[in-house]
Amino acid sequence: MKLKFQKLHTTVVDRVNAVDVMDFLFQEGVLGAEDMRKLLMQEDQRKQCRDLLVLLHTSENPESFVKLYLAIKTESHLQWLIDRVDQYNDQSLTSSLQQKLNISEPKGTWK
Repeated sequence: MKLKFQKLHTTVVDRVNAVDVMDFLFQEGVLGAEDMRKLLMQEDQRKQCRDLLVLLHTSENPESFVKLYLAIKTESHLQWLIDRVDQYNDQSLTSSLQQKLNISEPKGTWK
């Protein structure tokens, strides 16, 4: 899930208001009080969203992006983003990474 959101980082920063999901993430224990306070003090919407995503990427919480997905899912106006996240499947992400890293498929694989 983390990789899916990383692939969509620019889209999320440009088109999502972080305030829409921050209360849910706080409620679920993904954001602490200090992080929440810092994010709310940020007046620039794009920077606020970018800071939120960076916080989640550096979080020790293994479910931070699952919780982000659930938070977005509760916002009907963000259904387009759920659709975009769901378009990525693990195989397409793996293939994309392999192409970027120039890793070839092993020869003689089992069928």
